[in-house]
Amino acid sequence: MKVKFKAFAQFSVVALLAAACSSDPDSAGLEYMPDMYRSPAVEPYVDYGEVRGQINDEMKMRRSAMVPPRYAIPYWGTDSATVHTLLPYHRMPGRLFAETHGLYQYDLSSNEDADYEYKMAAADVNPIKLTSKEVADKVFADGKALYQVNCNHCHGEKGDGEGPMVKSGAYTGAAVLSGLAIQEGQMFYSIYYGKGMMGSHASLLNKKEIWTLVHYVRKFQDAKYGTFDANGAPAWGANAAVADTTAKK
Repeated sequence: MKVKFKAFAQFSVVALLAAACSSDPDSAGLEYMPDMYRSPAVEPYVDYGEVRGQINDEMKMRRSAMVPPRYAIPYWGTDSATVHTLLPYHRMPGRLFAETHGLYQYDLSSNEDADYEYKMAAADVNPIKLTSKEVADKVFADGKALYQVNCNHCHGEKGDGEGPMVKSGAYTGAAVLSGLAIQEGQMFYSIYYGKGMMGSHASLLNKKEIWTLVHYVRKFQDAKYGTFDANGAPAWGANAAVADTTAKK
């Protein structure tokens, strides 16, 4: 009996292996336990409206990409300065920002003054310090690259509010950055949550990138900003305030 069972088991194994084979040279054959050697990857950007030639009209217009859970904090490594810079923004959008800027997934300020948080942001200081010419050059180079992608089309290459979108007549109301008179913390707030006609860039830029942009924008207002003299000392009036806010075309 024992011998018969062993022979039957061996025959079954051979039969299963033989059944898994395929005459198609491009086929891997029958896969009995694919999850054992192929990860069940989660692909958030897959268009599930069409998968391997099969059309699902119901899924075509449904967004597959999911946003992270509320209050989730991305991992930014172990450098404490970088982690501190990229922690969630501590200021809240004004109580009307859901209607005016579509920020429905945010906790809104309950202050009756819709600009209360914006006004408070005037005290916020750029955590990215321009400590030397080399550091400043790198920050401005990064800022220029970000500006070209995210700002130039409306605010213009020189920050004069004459970007291609404005010149074409498709958009009006771009702020003249060269004459902008708000504190750097308010610049950050405006880019993060939006201001006037400009929408929120919080989903497009992280906090470090926005602060980098703030440095670049300040260069429009003061050509000496971020420059150093022959002794390596800053040649610009640090934290110099400029006139009023959000000058518009």
